[in-house]
Amino acid sequence: MISFVIPLKNEVDNLATLHAELAEVATRADLGVVEFLFIDDGSSDGSWRVVEGLAQADDRVRGIKFRRNFGKAAALTAGFLASRGEIVFTLDGDLQDDPAEVPRFLAKLAEGFDLVSGWKKRRHDPWHKVGPSRVFNRLVSRVTHCRLHDHNCGFKVYRRVVLDNIRIYGELHRFVPALAYAQGFRVDEIEVHHRARRFGVSKYGVSRFLKGLLDLVTVRFLTHYGQRPLHILGPTGLASIGVGGVGLMVLVVGGLMGWSAGWIVAPSAFAAALLVIGVLLIGLGLIAELVTSYSLDESKTYSIAATVGTNEV
Repeated sequence: MISFVIPLKNEVDNLATLHAELAEVATRADLGVVEFLFIDDGSSDGSWRVVEGLAQADDRVRGIKFRRNFGKAAALTAGFLASRGEIVFTLDGDLQDDPAEVPRFLAKLAEGFDLVSGWKKRRHDPWHKVGPSRVFNRLVSRVTHCRLHDHNCGFKVYRRVVLDNIRIYGELHRFVPALAYAQGFRVDEIEVHHRARRFGVSKYGVSRFLKGLLDLVTVRFLTHYGQRPLHILGPTGLASIGVGGVGLMVLVVGGLMGWSAGWIVAPSAFAAALLVIGVLLIGLGLIAELVTSYSLDESKTYSIAATVGTNEV
């Protein structure tokens, strides 16, 4: 089975056309058994009624409706958990991703890759989104060593094994290729046709790039120190203890040699502070190690109001 997971918010005018295009591609490309899973992330424009209508007309359509907007990462997580396919596509509900690209994704996947991401080389977006996005993608590639031109493209295809090993939350959905790459999965990209938006408005502004920079710090930590937080806090703590300890020893020797109080009091306080900071950092690292080892829960970060064609609750 091939699953199509489509997160959406206020795309009432796009959903019927998107379903028709996906169904046509499934037939023309002879994809076999498919399912179309729409995740309504708090729409207020009647999008859910469209999803319900599509489910009544096509038993391959399934839907999940959130009680409110929880974000794209939550929508994707809900879709991944409810999907049943061994191959899972994600694409946005705004019609800018062209379903006609599906066979090309599958051909690249057949070359032995585990995740294939789209690259919107020619984007139909305003300059204030395109420019920062290109800078951001270069930065992500440099920091994570996962070399893609368009990390944030919503049009991707995954093997099930990737989704079983990657957990996303907050706004980490844009970093799934980097997270997969860090675990040893084979990641590649293909250039895709990006269409201009016909209906509705974009849900993303400039602020997402500022949030993305903060999330990039999180990804760097998760991919390099997520299972060993003491390795990032410990060296700094040991260095602080070392410098503070040496400083105190020098001051003690100086006191025995008759240095004046003015030369000893202030440096002694600074050296003692370094020792305390070092001990605190190591202690914090040990606590982080304990939290890491006992926090492997699967608690959900969203709340579902209704479903159609699925038993997901």
